Amino acid sequence: MKRFILLISVAATALICSTSLSAQGKFGPDSAECIKYLSYYTEYYKQKNYDSALPNWRKAYQICPPTARYSLLSNGTTLVKRLIQKNQKNPTYRAALVDSLMTLYNQRVEFWPKYATSSLNNKALDIYNYMKNEPMKMYEGLTEVVSLNGNKTTPNVFLFQMNTAIDLYKDGLLDPEAVINVYETAVKYLAEAAPKNDTEKAAIEKTVGDVESLFITSQVASCENLIALFGPRYEADPQNLDLAKNIVKMMSVTEGCTDNDLFLNAVTTMYTLEPSHTSAYFLYKLYSSRGDVDNAIKYMEEAIAAEESDAETDANYNFELAAFCYKNAKNAMAIEKAQKAIELSDALDGKAYMLIGTIWGSVVCPGNDIEQRAKYWVAVDYMVKAKNADPSLAEDANNYIGQYSTYYPQTAEAFMYDVTDGQSYTVSCAGMRAVTTVRTQK
Repeated sequence: MKRFILLISVAATALICSTSLSAQGKFGPDSAECIKYLSYYTEYYKQKNYDSALPNWRKAYQICPPTARYSLLSNGTTLVKRLIQKNQKNPTYRAALVDSLMTLYNQRVEFWPKYATSSLNNKALDIYNYMKNEPMKMYEGLTEVVSLNGNKTTPNVFLFQMNTAIDLYKDGLLDPEAVINVYETAVKYLAEAAPKNDTEKAAIEKTVGDVESLFITSQVASCENLIALFGPRYEADPQNLDLAKNIVKMMSVTEGCTDNDLFLNAVTTMYTLEPSHTSAYFLYKLYSSRGDVDNAIKYMEEAIAAEESDAETDANYNFELAAFCYKNAKNAMAIEKAQKAIELSDALDGKAYMLIGTIWGSVVCPGNDIEQRAKYWVAVDYMVKAKNADPSLAEDANNYIGQYSTYYPQTAEAFMYDVTDGQSYTVSCAGMRAVTTVRTQK
């Protein structure tokens, strides 16, 4: 143990004099010895005879400058990692070897900047692999790599950093702000990443989802924490669009955190500085949570009308607005929006038909006995459509059908109003209209 650490120290001393290396040549003042041991260890290394390569590599590392060959440092990390694996039961020696491994990575970054990005990413992976028994040191190491590599950081490193930060928070060693900052940084750099192909793009998208899931389930971002952290930031810079977007995003995924002034102000900033279907939708969410029905509908309709939203998004918006209108006794509008959702997306047919059926089944219609009960024929029509469009809704639809059909008029009763089974019948009620078929109880 002492011997290897000593070699690292000796080499480190040599590095201090690195400014004079250019005058001494690529292989340093003792170039013959440097080249000899480079050759010795390289031959063994190529043969994968790592045990024989190690002492020769150590000698080369001691004699040669770090700029002699990149492989001197990169091969060294491989050899040291093998030593770490072999010495798992010797924690003191293992810890010294891990420190030596980090030294090699630092030298790779310093003396071979061409490979700095990949060296840092590999360093991060080994920090995660070998420092799990020192979580704070691991967190600090990962954070340093992210700060240096930025959007060139390997996606998994953000997950490692997020996991570590959350664990430290749970142990009372990190405050909520630090964890939130880790999340903000990860999302920012992942959004800026430039994938080379579809595989890398998919990996980045998955990592974003995983980081968000970790953050949400950690419960670090309580509404109270978010308001305490972002409130002063927003007050200091209320026209900062990026800040407003971040506040809205984080609060919208935090349970019960959309009904507060900070969220309203941030969404309003978004909507004012960059009107979009997203900002209009968030305003809908805000006003709907506050029971402001008119403003909620207004902003949702603006979200639907926005040019940048696609048909699938508009379909979901229409269905959500339909459900909102139904809950707020705007039945005619609810049916109109549900029908629009059906037009825009087949995926929503079943749910939309079931909603329309539910609306017809619950509305109160005036008139004679037949006119009051005719709504149930329409309700059943839509429940049948719902289960045909989406078999997963069959059980619920059949329950509704069984419930509604008990209100069908008796045959004799219908006859009294000059209607018979199978006859076409137009129902008009509460601003809604539908053509259905007469059904009676036998």
